[in-house]
Amino acid sequence: MTSWRTTATGILAILAAVATVLKAELDGDPVTVPDWGTALAAVLAGVGLIAARDNKVTSEQARANA
Repeated sequence: MTSWRTTATGILAILAAVATVLKAELDGDPVTVPDWGTALAAVLAGVGLIAARDNKVTSEQARANA
């Protein structure tokens, strides 16, 4: 994993989205509902960051097919 910075950021984005949804589900307040659209957007952004390459990593270092 040569793009550890973006991978770590992507994992953190996914964990934050899951934690937010779990908090809204488990807090016991019937008024609070999870914002599924925002959670889905954060998870998709996290997946995109996991797949992305760091700016400091060259194509050769990332073994990109060009």
